[in-house]
Amino acid sequence: MSDDERELREPVRRAYEVCPVEVSIAVLGGSWKMTIVKNLLDGTMRYGELCRAVGPVTPRVLTRQLRELECDGIVRRTSYPEVPPKVEYSLTDQGRALAPFVSALNDWGKRYADEVIRPSMSTQTGERPT
Repeated sequence: MSDDERELREPVRRAYEVCPVEVSIAVLGGSWKMTIVKNLLDGTMRYGELCRAVGPVTPRVLTRQLRELECDGIVRRTSYPEVPPKVEYSLTDQGRALAPFVSALNDWGKRYADEVIRPSMSTQTGERPT
């Protein structure tokens, strides 16, 4: 199926009627999606290595998120006719275009953790913030 023939998921179609921010959230706002994109920015990965790289995600959730990202044109799934089956995931041009946003979110998350989460956790455990 070409990019022009891709069927839009209903959440993306509804978001389109609201505003571009909602479209972005509809496409990228699911569990683990930005982490998947972040890891695929390093290059093509097989399912197992992607699962290990993403972290404590269940196979069901990872599969669902990959399917949505594929449907939305962010991830490309390539399957090879081998035994056992070989499947690789990579980013499309649309997916690679997310690199600056992933970097900005990563930087913001680090700052937020340092400035908000760590001090809050230290206070809750009775430790002094460092």
